[in-house]
Amino acid sequence: MSAPIRLGMVGGGQGAFIGAVHRIAARLDGEFTLVAGALSSTPERARESAAALGLDPARSYAGFEQMAAAEADRPDGIEAVAIVTPNHMHVPAAKAFLARGIHVICDKPLAATEEDADSLAEVVRVADALFILTHNYTGYPMIRQAREMVAAGALGPLRLVQVEYVQDWLTRPLEAEGSKQAEWRTDPARSGAGGAVGDIGTHAHNLACFVSGLEVEELAADLQSFGTGRRLDDNGHVMLRFRGGARGMLWCSQVAPGNENGLRLRLYGPAGGLEWHQEQPNHLWFTPEGGPTQRLTRGGPGAGPAAAVVSRTPSGHPEGYLEGFANLYTEAAAAIRGFAPGGPPAPGLLPGVEAGLSGMRFITACVRSSQANAAWVRL
Repeated sequence: MSAPIRLGMVGGGQGAFIGAVHRIAARLDGEFTLVAGALSSTPERARESAAALGLDPARSYAGFEQMAAAEADRPDGIEAVAIVTPNHMHVPAAKAFLARGIHVICDKPLAATEEDADSLAEVVRVADALFILTHNYTGYPMIRQAREMVAAGALGPLRLVQVEYVQDWLTRPLEAEGSKQAEWRTDPARSGAGGAVGDIGTHAHNLACFVSGLEVEELAADLQSFGTGRRLDDNGHVMLRFRGGARGMLWCSQVAPGNENGLRLRLYGPAGGLEWHQEQPNHLWFTPEGGPTQRLTRGGPGAGPAAAVVSRTPSGHPEGYLEGFANLYTEAAAAIRGFAPGGPPAPGLLPGVEAGLSGMRFITACVRSSQANAAWVRL
């Protein structure tokens, strides 16, 4: 076996949610080991977070610039970095590491603004390092199965794509109650122009495009901020026109009581339909036109190699969020090990900067459309 890839992390210190998820995913298959971090913008919290994770105090940094420079100079320096900060810090941190030939694994969305995203894309295209965006739901086995079935023509030419991502955690104004997660996600300076549409709407948009193989050409969005005094949207309804003629709808909400993490995808063509729910991730429902609905299970009859290659446990043993995230990290490790400076990127399904740019175009178009009374806007 190859030695684990030396990993650093920017953000993800005490009180953060997504940093812990990335750390678990990175070590699940033994492909990475965390050796350095700039874990908080507060130096004391950064030191405490590093100590809690057992990092060498000498490799706990006060900022990502210091970390990038110091680690690049070490013979045992990091080979990759996970960026798990609020959105507005993604671009400067990614640029600092890419400039030193350190691979970047970045949480979504790509940036806080479309301008920042474009500037990062220019850097990525000439960097001697990989840039990977963790749209983690693309790593779920039955999502890979659905993508394979659509590509194989099981539904025929797609007509309809329906996707929703519905939560309830911002029903109360948590940003006014001291919630760190709510504070930055509802702050335009740190989150960007999109609230729910940027936080979870981008996941829904990415998943719909990933499985369908289609690109959104135009959209009409109606965004709302129901939370008292909330500066960013917490609910959005978006009509979609895909290139090639398919039509779709996207609903994202963080103010729908009774919904915890309700990501749901449905696709329909003349030959049949598919349906998948994130909260029951090991099931995919397939209905051939004129026939009975079939429940396909991860590892069960009817599930093909696309699902099997990213599964770890026998059928009937649940796999979900952490494993889907880990699949991206394991595929990232393979891409890093096969990377040749100046050569083409390794083939695969990993989301990269282009997926990030698509997500930023989606957010911008939704905001523009909603400000124009839900007018149709081209991406």
